[in-house]
Amino acid sequence: MPPATPAPTFWDSDTIERTVTREFVCSHLIPEEIAKLDQTPSFGDGLTDLTYWEWINQKAKRFFLILVDLDLPDQIFGLIDDSWEDEDLPIPRDQVERLALKASKDEATEWKFYLRQYRYIMRPLNEGEHLNYDDDEIVPVYFADKKHMGVQSQPLTKVVLPNHPGAIFSRAKVTLGPGRMSEEEFMCEVENLKALQHDHLLSYWASYIHRGCGYVIFRQAAEYSLKSLFTATPSCFKKLEKKDRRQTVMNWIFCLVDTICFLHNRGLVHGNIKPSTVMFTEDNQVFLCDYNHFLTQLLSGQLESDANSFDKEMYDYSAPEMWLSSLPSSPMSFRSAKGRPTPQAADIFSLGCIILELLSFLAKKHGKPFATHRAAKNKMGSRGAAVPDSSFHKNLGQVESWMNQLAHDLAKKDDPTFKGVPMMLHVVEDMLSYYPAERPLANEVQTRTYQIVTNWCGITEPHCVHKYGEWEHTFSSLSLGSSYTGSKSTISTARSSRPSSGGNLSSGASSLSSSYIQPGDEYMRGAVRDIPEGKAVPRKFADEKQNHWKAQGHSFWDLSYVQPV
Repeated sequence: MPPATPAPTFWDSDTIERTVTREFVCSHLIPEEIAKLDQTPSFGDGLTDLTYWEWINQKAKRFFLILVDLDLPDQIFGLIDDSWEDEDLPIPRDQVERLALKASKDEATEWKFYLRQYRYIMRPLNEGEHLNYDDDEIVPVYFADKKHMGVQSQPLTKVVLPNHPGAIFSRAKVTLGPGRMSEEEFMCEVENLKALQHDHLLSYWASYIHRGCGYVIFRQAAEYSLKSLFTATPSCFKKLEKKDRRQTVMNWIFCLVDTICFLHNRGLVHGNIKPSTVMFTEDNQVFLCDYNHFLTQLLSGQLESDANSFDKEMYDYSAPEMWLSSLPSSPMSFRSAKGRPTPQAADIFSLGCIILELLSFLAKKHGKPFATHRAAKNKMGSRGAAVPDSSFHKNLGQVESWMNQLAHDLAKKDDPTFKGVPMMLHVVEDMLSYYPAERPLANEVQTRTYQIVTNWCGITEPHCVHKYGEWEHTFSSLSLGSSYTGSKSTISTARSSRPSSGGNLSSGASSLSSSYIQPGDEYMRGAVRDIPEGKAVPRKFADEKQNHWKAQGHSFWDLSYVQPV
């Protein structure tokens, strides 16, 4: 990261106290004036017992600094004689003349005093605070460097605050006024942002209004997005050890799932999950932006949305129901009695797309190759475009075949991180269900992802550590809660051709009388998944899940095996 641009001296109370000492004052006065410091002001006569130095030290340090700045330090005696003190600052422009800074009226000097005084009475921003600054006030917020980072090709600048040395923040700006957002509307949106604080959301830190514009300071300083990661891997990620890079990606997956769970548990949705809205910092901390309408407009610089614009990236990563006037009823709806699509279900689909992109990134098969594969059998352009439609929701068959190949490729890897990828692909497969009602809820995705990351990927403490209870996977009122005393088990996938209609899809299952899956039992892909060490899978659970998958009629079928390690 380029070094932050040095900010001007921030004259807070501590800095002023340290600076304006008797030695400092004497260094700006001639000997005759120094001798006068120990005398009593001319208005004395019992009105004050303070000497000139004591008045400066107790009441006029800021005044003295301003006069030094104007090269008029000797005028401090006249100001004290007229009883001026720091509490009188700022002096309105039409009252500066009363200070009698020069023997005769001097407009230039008065203007300089009026403007320079704000250097020494700056009001700092602090966490959770909103300030309204006067037009001529100096706002102590400075650019971190000359490079503006972009979100959706619009500026979101990195800034530093002198009262928080070492920290770098992000700042967004919106113009206020007639025909635009009003100050009251801005403050209402600020309060909404304050209510959502999460390590992996672009979170409000402070805000202010200055010269007709509203500004929001965010605690994260983003450098990159997943969109840029998939195009050119930044140095902050490249410099990590190979194992650390892989674990970072798996941590990102869990953190993103945890964040969507945070939103959904509060009855909220993100509504715009795509690579460009998944950001990460120079120290590889991931977070989501654009999670409400105001924030989307604020970061895009457009407070009036263009109804005619088409966001291809959003189209590619959005759920099927977002682009259909009506969605066919699900053949087996386990999530909703009426199978009605919900915005939260659309979030789950989009998040599944992001997770699959990240898993592909682990296999170095992300970006253009994946998009080309998705569009390989779809010659129709997207929304009238000349290029083939490479969206996820229009090419679910191709997405599924990609996952099959991905599982096959990663199975050859020795790194322990990859052991959880096949099970994570099972989770993604559910998330990418064509029918909204059949996608898992965020809480379920969170629990399953946590188990995969901690039990199979070797990450004992994910970045988002939560206290989970006994691992439980509910499905049609069934759960995996019984202990398993047999050998350790793992899940692997092998591709198989689709069986004929009505065939026996699980020949081994019907002949076994045990109530739990045994090592070597065969089930369709999706029937057996996420088996932590020391747990058992009820056969009734697997059979019911298998029937569900058969009813969905997927174009590809895989066999899953539970094998002893």
